[in-house]
Amino acid sequence: MKVDVPLTHDLKNAGQQARQIEKAGFAGLFAPETNHDPFLPLAAATQSTSKVDLITSIAVAFARTPMSLAYIAHDLNYAAKGRFILGLGSQIQPHITKRFSMPWSKPAARMREFIQALRAIWRAWYSQERLAFRGEFYHHSLMTPFFTPKNIEHGAPRVFLAAVGPLMTQVAAEVADGLIVHPFTTLEYLRTVTFPALDKGFAISGRDRDQFEISMQPLIATGHNAKEIESEKLAVKQQVAFYASTPAYKPVLDSVDLGDLQEQLNALSKQGRWVEMGELFIDEYLENFAIVAEPQEISTELNKRFGHFADRISLYSKTLNPKDYYVILKKLMNRRV
Repeated sequence: MKVDVPLTHDLKNAGQQARQIEKAGFAGLFAPETNHDPFLPLAAATQSTSKVDLITSIAVAFARTPMSLAYIAHDLNYAAKGRFILGLGSQIQPHITKRFSMPWSKPAARMREFIQALRAIWRAWYSQERLAFRGEFYHHSLMTPFFTPKNIEHGAPRVFLAAVGPLMTQVAAEVADGLIVHPFTTLEYLRTVTFPALDKGFAISGRDRDQFEISMQPLIATGHNAKEIESEKLAVKQQVAFYASTPAYKPVLDSVDLGDLQEQLNALSKQGRWVEMGELFIDEYLENFAIVAEPQEISTELNKRFGHFADRISLYSKTLNPKDYYVILKKLMNRRV
């Protein structure tokens, strides 16, 4: 099981931290798109590493166009000598329309076409195919030599897609190289929704599971003493509550018979009552969505839950320090289920 860890958004320190992550033996480092750009830290990491995968987890696809992302991903993959993974996500409609001022419609269909357009652009660059992509949402038909990259020896980047619902999950299996499972999930939801959707996508694409990677991003509440663990649990509860307030994510709550919470959480979110939202998730509920354990126990719990199907694990915790990550890494490498 490959273990990926977060990279700082501090550009002054990103290169040095990336070097340390690689030296520690981790498989990859990832940068999310939250309150900072996800690409710039990875650009710094291309200059200080030679082995680890460099991953956006995730970059918001619909905030950009296929052409703009094609160039960014190409340049990072070239600089990383083939180690860049473009992790994409759709975000939700209010962010796309109100924060980014971009169009929104049929997110699963749009994402399928977005990735297909990316691949068409890359084929025009790497295989000299004529660019003639025309879909429902994106049209790309102009590519002259002046705008065609010449440094094409490392080929096209891999593309991973983040998904929650069955339609987007199916799209991942159809057109992407991997699935980034949303942190807000349960084992029951994976069994009844995620895996069947992947099977549908594989059947359409004609690929099998061996040609695809599944990356888990489990929520973790940990600490070196009871006080730290309780503090982390509170933070994770608020994060889970934030995810659960999204109407589209109600089926995840339904998978563990907590669907009735969704309406309450959504109402509280509209009032900005974030602390109260977290208080609705008692410890018994939290166990469905997060791993609550001391650092030395985390690898055992990760293997127990995900070891039989996950190819990658993306670890994030405010409490875990580099030494903790290293211990977890070694245990995961030695205890693959």
